[in-house]
Formats: sequence, C-alpha cells, structure tokens
Amino acid sequence: MKTSQAFKTLLLYRIGATLSYQIMMVAVGWHIYEITNSVVSLGLIGLAELVPYFVLALYAGHAVDRHSRKLISALACGLHIAVALLLVAIALDWLTPPVPLIYTAVACLGLARALLRPSYQAIFGQIIPRDQLPRYTAYASSAFQICVVAGPGLGGLMIGFAGLEWTYAMAALSGAIGLYGVSFIHIKHERPEGVSNDFLKSFFEGFNYVRKHDLIVGIMLLDMFAVLFGGAVSILPAFVKEVLDAGPETLGILRAAPAAGAVITGLYLARRPLLEDTGRHLFLSVGGFGIAIIAFGLSNNLWLAALFLFISGCCDSISVVIRGSIMQLTTPDQMRGRISAINGIFIGSSNELGALESGIAASLIGLVPSIVFGGAATILVVLLTYQFAPQLRKLNLKDLA
Repeated sequence: MKTSQAFKTLLLYRIGATLSYQIMMVAVGWHIYEITNSVVSLGLIGLAELVPYFVLALYAGHAVDRHSRKLISALACGLHIAVALLLVAIALDWLTPPVPLIYTAVACLGLARALLRPSYQAIFGQIIPRDQLPRYTAYASSAFQICVVAGPGLGGLMIGFAGLEWTYAMAALSGAIGLYGVSFIHIKHERPEGVSNDFLKSFFEGFNYVRKHDLIVGIMLLDMFAVLFGGAVSILPAFVKEVLDAGPETLGILRAAPAAGAVITGLYLARRPLLEDTGRHLFLSVGGFGIAIIAFGLSNNLWLAALFLFISGCCDSISVVIRGSIMQLTTPDQMRGRISAINGIFIGSSNELGALESGIAASLIGLVPSIVFGGAATILVVLLTYQFAPQLRKLNLKDLA
C-alpha cells in the first residue's frame, strides 16, 4: 500500500475515535449537570477518566510493543462504540441509576484513551517512511485540531436539536468509522525480538531508554512545563465573564481561535517542514507561545484576545509537529508503544495539573495576573531548557531523518 493511502486509513481511525471521544465528553458534561446541577460533579468527570487512564496507559504501551497493534486499535474503537451505546441506554432511562453508570462509562472511555495513543503512534511510525515523518506529522496534527473543534461543536448542536440519545448514537457512529479505518490498515505483525514478556522489565527498558536520551527527555520536559504553566484555555469561561463581560458565544470564538491557528500552521508545515535549525525553531515557538499567553492575559478586547490566542495556536502547532517528529525519529520500532505511553503520562498529567494550577493561581493572585504569570513561567522554562539541553538546541531534523 502506498504511504499516502496507508496514512489516510490510519487517519480515518484517529479521526473517528477522536470525534467519538469529543462528542461523548461534551454530552456527558451536559448530561451530568442536567441531573445533578452541581459543578463538583463536572470536575469528577475528569477524575473518573484520568484514574483508569493512568492505571492502564503504561501496560497499554507494553501490549502495543508485544501484540498486534491493529488489534489493539480495533479494541480502542470497540470500547468507544460500547461506551456510546451504554450512554444511549442511560439517556433513554433503560438503565438506572444514571449518575454512577455515567461515571462508569467515562472510566471505560479513559481505558480506551489509554489504548488509542500508543497504538496510533506505533502504527504511524511503522507505515510512514522516516524522511516523510515531519510532513505527515503536520497533516496529522492539523486533522486532530480540526476534530478538537468540530467534535464539541457537533456534540453541542446534536444535544440542542436531537437530544442526548441521538448525540451518543452519533458518537457510536464515529467510533464505527474509526473501526472501519482500522480494518483497512495493512501492517505486518512480527513477534518482536528483545521485548520482555514481564511487564515491569519491559516498562523499565522503555523508561531507561527515555532517561538515557537527552533529546527525548528535553522535549518531554519542555512540553510538560509549557502546558503546565500556559494552560490559560482552562480558565477561559472566567476570562470571558470577568474581563470581556461577554457570553457563551464569545467563549466559542476564543476556544476556536488557537485551534484555527494550529490547523493553518500545521498545513503550512506539511508543505514546508522545518528540517534545518529545528531546535532553534522549537525554542522560539514555545517562547512565542508564552509571549502570546501574556499578551492575551493583558487584552480587554475580544478580537485582540482572539488574535493572541490564534498566535498561541500557531506557535503550539510548530512545537507539536517538531516534538512529534523527534519522538518518532528517535524511537526504535519495537519501543514505540512504551515510549508513546510514557510520553502520554507526561502530557496527560500536565494538562490536568495545568488546569488545576491555573485555577489555584487565579484564586490566589487574580485572573489576569495568573495568566501573565503562566506565560512568564513558560518563557522561563524555555530559557532554562535552552541552557541545559545543548543537543536539543543544535538539532536539525534532516540529520535524524
């Protein structure tokens, strides 16, 4: 199968599963709040998903390196479909009590998420030639950002016009589309050499590989702390209400702005990959992200705030594409599952902790100062990483490819 055709089938898997997840998470939030009328219950949704994700993620990486990657991908899609159908039954009052069952469904969705990331990354690295990885990474990043915007939007429209049961049914259909994509992925499953059957031994092999490679450690730490301190999006509802004195339609514009920047930049990078001075571009992009967040925090005009969030999305897209390319190019095929799972733990924890950090900082020092502090802290992280990671600073992707 040609590379472009193989990539399209893999992308169908990723898009179907991602849309299914996004639609369900929007609908579940609405469903829970409609029943409980409690903000705390909304916070528990994230916890219900995160705990099983962390429990399974590392073992999922081990399984991806030991067993059929196509089968694990199909299992991830199957879980999305099963969870969506369970939620349809709950929405129709066929199953009670609804609240604990909804949280159980979300926990199962966390398990599916743990399987999805390492299986996708492993297959991606297996079907895309090394010299084309930066270009296809950019295309994949753009497609993912489109799903992140389209999924919640589609979910919200479906809830309003068709009801929760049909919204969950749409999520099941999206999962089925992902499963359809998996069925057309043609990869050879060869019994891996040197991968231990013992999970702990296998995990520490992956962990030691990461620990000994400065490039991987550098991009993981840079990503983790940039997301940790630059998570202004998590407190956008408060910014819209307190600073802009606006409503939910404004929130929609601001939520879409960084994704729009990421999509446009990703498509540009697919045609013009940054193969030279890559390390310098990486540091500039993350630093630019921090500056954009500071400027956003100081904005008191909708379109100015949207512009700076758009710029932050552009910078973030450059960083995502470069980091994704480095991760793929420096990871041996027999370790792709484990390295992706370890990276997923870093990213997953930083997203959740970043939202928590933003909320705590806003309550202690104020909303705008907390956003400015987060952007400044991101710039500080860039300066420290630049100083202590010379190998990353001097990196050229063309040398790795």
